Parts: sequence; C-alpha cells; structure tokens
Amino acid sequence: MLTARIAVVVSGGGTNLQALIDAQGRGVLQSGSIALVVADRAGIGAIARAEKAGIPCVTIVRKEAGFEEGVLSAFREHGIDMAVLAGFLGIFSADFIRRFSGPIINIHPALIPSFCGKGFYGLRVHQAALDYGVKVTGATVHYASEVVDGGEIILQKAVDVLPGDTPEILQKRVMEQAEWVILPQAAELVAARIVREKE
Repeated sequence: MLTARIAVVVSGGGTNLQALIDAQGRGVLQSGSIALVVADRAGIGAIARAEKAGIPCVTIVRKEAGFEEGVLSAFREHGIDMAVLAGFLGIFSADFIRRFSGPIINIHPALIPSFCGKGFYGLRVHQAALDYGVKVTGATVHYASEVVDGGEIILQKAVDVLPGDTPEILQKRVMEQAEWVILPQAAELVAARIVREKE
C-alpha cells in the first residue's frame, strides 16, 4: 500500500511522537508511515521511543551551525513527504519552509489564535491561559508557515480549564484529551491527501 513517508521532529520526551506511533499501530494513521525521527538534541526521551519502535532516528543539534541544512539533508536521504513538528521547540526559518517541498504540520497546546506566536511554548502557554482566566483551552494542529503559529488550521479540540489547575495539571489534560487525539488525526488527513496526489 502506498503511504506518505513522515518525519517527526522532536525536542523532548516524545509523548506526541508516541501518540503517532500508537496511532500507526492501531490503524488510525494508515495513509502515512513514520520513516524518520529528527531529535534536535541528544539524550532526550523521544530518541528512546523511536529506537523502541524501530524507527530510524538522527540527532541534529539545533543550536549548532547548519541545523536546517542537516534536517533538509536527512529528509532527502529518507525520501520524506511530510514533516510533523511534535513538541519541537525551535522555529524553522521561512527559507526552510520554502525549500522543503512537502507540508509541515505543527501541534500547539492552545486554541489558536489564543496564546500563540513567538515565546508561547511548553508551560508558558498554559500559564498564560490560567493568568487570563479562560474557562476553555485546548490544542490546535496547523500547517507551519512563515508566521509563527500562523498557518492554516487543520484541527482543533477544546479542553475545560478546571478550578485548582496549575500549568502542569492543565498541560497533562490538554495532552491527553486533545494533543494525542488530534495530532494523529491531522497527520492522517494530510498523509491521505499526499497519497491521493501520488496515485
């Protein structure tokens, strides 16, 4: 069966990567296959998850010169059709986005256009939601574009903010109830379109 070859770019523990691996195992992600994991630093949990799943993994250090060139080269070498930014804490340049021919999708832990853009990542997003006093937050999967968190939205899922929430508690709920659900669904939607265009 023809599938889209997916690269997953990660910076941390790899829980969203695991959600994609599990979705592939369950058949939720069937139009795409995870062909490569790119870690932007050594020793992170996502690398162990990739190795356990038997997925090729390369470490390309983001803070070193030539990072984007290295990622593009790895994508070419592995025949990558699309990229998923799954807890990737960097920001790819407009030049990178133009040079990679396939779609790039990103998961953001809030309902864009709230609490997004430069500086909004990790627990900072959830702290901002709590500081503002919103009653509902969630996650968004969108296409990466030249504007940070500004690309077309693919899927969103809302999550309730509850009394007594801390940023850590809210982060866990958003991951479990939204991120791990909609990221595989969005990856499947995009991969299915790539497959249709290839056929």
